[in-house]
Amino acid sequence: MIMFTHQIKRLILRWRLARARDLRLVIGASGHAPPGWVPTDISSLNLLDERDWRTILAEGSVAAFLAEHVWEHLEPSAGLDAARRCCRYLRPGGHVRLAVPDGLHPDPAYIAAVRPNGTGAGADDHKILYTYRSLENMLEQAGFTVRRLEYFDEAGQFHAMDWDPADGKIRRSRRFDQRNAGGKLVYTSLIVDAIRP
Repeated sequence: MIMFTHQIKRLILRWRLARARDLRLVIGASGHAPPGWVPTDISSLNLLDERDWRTILAEGSVAAFLAEHVWEHLEPSAGLDAARRCCRYLRPGGHVRLAVPDGLHPDPAYIAAVRPNGTGAGADDHKILYTYRSLENMLEQAGFTVRRLEYFDEAGQFHAMDWDPADGKIRRSRRFDQRNAGGKLVYTSLIVDAIRP
């Protein structure tokens, strides 16, 4: 039954990709995708399985990927492999908008919730807690240039630049997370655009 479900999901994904003009994919979508984006999950496009990618996509064919709170679930070596794969399948100038929990967030309760084996939802499967430097380093090793969008630095100072949600809306962000109502940064993510040169 599981194999049949995976086959159906892959067929649906192929159909969506065939109809898309600009290929924009959400990795680890859990059923959520902004308009114009194609949702994928591990059963339709396994981030770590090259065969899945070759079967469904051509190298250099994707305009953009969106990955919100996915990379922290990967071992560091698997995260690097996944980033390299995304870089290969992006067209030149394409990007991955990537968001992960921010390892430099100054609130100890936030860190306790998001760290590997933390107290927050899903943190029992977290493998790494990135900072802007460690995430940027991994993405540069994969061949990307990196533009920082939202992050905390080592002094606990929050940095943000304006970014267009049409290029990938991050729900757990300064602007879109409802927990930040009233201007207090309760929950943010480390957000970057990794751009294929």
